[in-house]
Amino acid sequence: MFPLDIFSAYNQRMRSRFRINSWLLPALVLASIIMDFISPARVWKITMIGLGGALIVSFFWARGLARGLTLKREIRFGWAQVGDRLEERFTLTNTSNFPAIWLEIDDHSTMPDYHASLATGLGSNTESQLLTRGTCSRRGLYILGGATLQSGDPLGIFSVTHEDAASATLLVLPPVVPLPAIDIHPGGALGDGRPRPNSPEQSVGAAGVREYQPGDSLKRIHWPTTARLGKPFVRLFDGTPASNWWIVLDLDAAAQVGQGYDSTDEHGVILAASLIDRALRSRQPVGLAVNGHEPAWTPPREGQQQRFGLLYTLALAQPGSFSLADFIRCNERAFGMGSSLIIITASTEPAWLEALAPLAWRGIIPTVLLLDPLTFGGQANPALQVTRCGQMGVACHVIPRELLDRPEARPGHSGEWEWRTSFTGKVTATHNPPGADWRPLV
Repeated sequence: MFPLDIFSAYNQRMRSRFRINSWLLPALVLASIIMDFISPARVWKITMIGLGGALIVSFFWARGLARGLTLKREIRFGWAQVGDRLEERFTLTNTSNFPAIWLEIDDHSTMPDYHASLATGLGSNTESQLLTRGTCSRRGLYILGGATLQSGDPLGIFSVTHEDAASATLLVLPPVVPLPAIDIHPGGALGDGRPRPNSPEQSVGAAGVREYQPGDSLKRIHWPTTARLGKPFVRLFDGTPASNWWIVLDLDAAAQVGQGYDSTDEHGVILAASLIDRALRSRQPVGLAVNGHEPAWTPPREGQQQRFGLLYTLALAQPGSFSLADFIRCNERAFGMGSSLIIITASTEPAWLEALAPLAWRGIIPTVLLLDPLTFGGQANPALQVTRCGQMGVACHVIPRELLDRPEARPGHSGEWEWRTSFTGKVTATHNPPGADWRPLV
């Protein structure tokens, strides 16, 4: 028999359904009544009273649970990073006079590798709290909740279902890893941009002179010192122009190699996030362009708001069908003159290199970070692409998988508590994660 809804009602935020699972017991009660009417006998009366009593008790038991059960979910944090701990608290309350012998919580969260479904029991007029823990394993924007709470009478004649629509969004940002020294070619001519202190490159702020060395520009010769000492001297500079960084992340699906976390697109996102962190920590204006499923374009700026905005973009970025060559050609006018262009790609095709030529004429100096397809299981050899870059005067760094595939790529610390045990056995928290207060799902 198909289950039949007896009634539906709203219990605070939860929609409750109370239904009968099978008509067998009511049918037997009705049959015993009919048989006792046709052929009165003690056996029919005992059957009618026994089965009828069980049906009535089960009905009121389940109805009490339908009216008295409530569920409240709370979560710590509103965003996290890959590797961070996720913790939820479920508060179950039963205000009825009947215990919930069995309870099932079916979670509808979209977070991958996170399982918050539970099975438990709850006494009458009691409250219980349950904790679930998981790890944020993938970047993205996910929904936590709702949930379906199921219970019923001990005989299983009636069932109670509570639909809790409360939910919250959780943003999981990509990880940031420490990078080795990667030389990013400074864009622009001398004198452009904002001077940066303590920089090894040369700028327009003369700080002294030194003897001329082969390769020094003749424009920097300090003629008074040269005339006085009889040999050429050049000026020393105390800073360099801080040209804007443009990070171009190639997410053309045709250029990607590998699957899941062990793919060039995921490692490209990690590399871009790490470069953004490096730039903003040194007060370097940085922007981001992504030719993904939904192309993204964020002009260079500084500050924490820019950092969160760029990491948010990277968290949602997915491969698309827009080739890197077409993406550069369509947006070449949007790159500011004198910018430093950082291209992160796994493509070994020559087409996108040809698209860089007009940028060089405008003083936009590219640096290519080429993800090595061979280390991700691909067939293309990056050596030819490196040679092409060298012929064009473009700096190219080959990034193997091992450079980013390290424990630091899953650096989660949010949600972790640190505890100390005294000699008496008392346990106290020595580190309370920031933002660790419980917040209810709405």
